[in-house]
Amino acid sequence: MLQRFAALLAFSVAVSATLLAPAHAQQEPQTNLPRTKLSIGLYTIDAQIAQAPVERQVGLMFRKEMPQAEGMIFVFEQPATQCFWMRNTLLPLTAAFVAEDGRIVNLADMKPQTDESHCSEEPVKYVLEMNQGWFKKKNIKKGAKITGELFAAGKR
Repeated sequence: MLQRFAALLAFSVAVSATLLAPAHAQQEPQTNLPRTKLSIGLYTIDAQIAQAPVERQVGLMFRKEMPQAEGMIFVFEQPATQCFWMRNTLLPLTAAFVAEDGRIVNLADMKPQTDESHCSEEPVKYVLEMNQGWFKKKNIKKGAKITGELFAAGKR
């Protein structure tokens, strides 16, 4: 019984170190993630793909600027209620919480360097972060549809 507990404790510490260390140790923005093209109506977005847990955790932290037509899409294994905050994120962002079919469930403006939680209104598989105001300037609202290879791949 004691051996099981020790093994479980060691595993928990290893998992915690893997999940927590990069966000605190890394002080550089991640700019080398794979990219995909997304479309919303007439607009095209060059989005970095944050798919692995560590990539999703770091997200857009430490970024000082981001071109207007760029963003980051967070891909989760399965739809769930997703909540985001802005710790160590220097840019004001808008999060689009996106269902598996590409429909924007809700949008949330997020203030830099805050721990305020912003959540999806229903289970989603994706969250797309863009510079704050991008969706508003393009008149993109809840219910709009995002298309691209990423969403087509989910239908196979």
